[in-house]
Amino acid sequence: MTGYPASITAINHFAAAPRRVRGMLGGEIVFDTTRAIYVWEWPNYPQYYVPLADVRPGVLAPDGDPLSTPQGDAQPQRLTARDSQRAAGARLITASPITGIRDTVRFEWSALDQWFEEDEEIFVHPRSPYTRVDALRSTRTIRVERDGVLLAQSSAPVMLFETGLPTRYYLDQRDVRFEHLVPSPTRTECPYKGRVSGYWSVSIRGRLHPDIAWMYSFPTRQVLPIAGLVAFLNERVDITLDGVPQARPKTHMGA
Repeated sequence: MTGYPASITAINHFAAAPRRVRGMLGGEIVFDTTRAIYVWEWPNYPQYYVPLADVRPGVLAPDGDPLSTPQGDAQPQRLTARDSQRAAGARLITASPITGIRDTVRFEWSALDQWFEEDEEIFVHPRSPYTRVDALRSTRTIRVERDGVLLAQSSAPVMLFETGLPTRYYLDQRDVRFEHLVPSPTRTECPYKGRVSGYWSVSIRGRLHPDIAWMYSFPTRQVLPIAGLVAFLNERVDITLDGVPQARPKTHMGA
């Protein structure tokens, strides 16, 4: 058993998405729909399946042989918009055991330049309606170490609880031992928290441990308490909470 709630959604679970969803490529709208369907291809989060009727005419063209997928039979599609073209960037579902997704298009996230839910840009994948993210201030004492070296200690963390992920502890920069941290060019995005503004690796006794800490300078409004605070990857550091060592998660699950 993990020390945090796991995602429990079954593969191929589906549900209507009660929001307007749009995708952009080359400055043009590829699709604009209020009829998207969430489909869980794995338990942690869904993908959007978009009715073909809501895809702009001429943007798709068959590209390759038909596929058999866990979601049904599909025809790969090439995307074209203005001067932008993405090969095999989508697939048209031609037959499926899942109710309502025949004649929908499943777009690769990276095949589009931008995605929007209503008028807010989203990143990486759709936000699951079954995922909760809470950023709570605390007075519990957190110690973060690596190879016996203290990296940070705080009695005023913000604890971020996200379904399916270990608790992340966000600490004031004044509580972080930056003499052990080395700036990293890595940047990532999160559908719930936004764009990471900075990463750090940890240097201990001449050995560099890459991308162990990060910060969101301008997170989404839902998690504003973490703005400007530093978190460490539980999977690669030793964390003590109120004097009790916390088990390292076995799988690297990201910022």
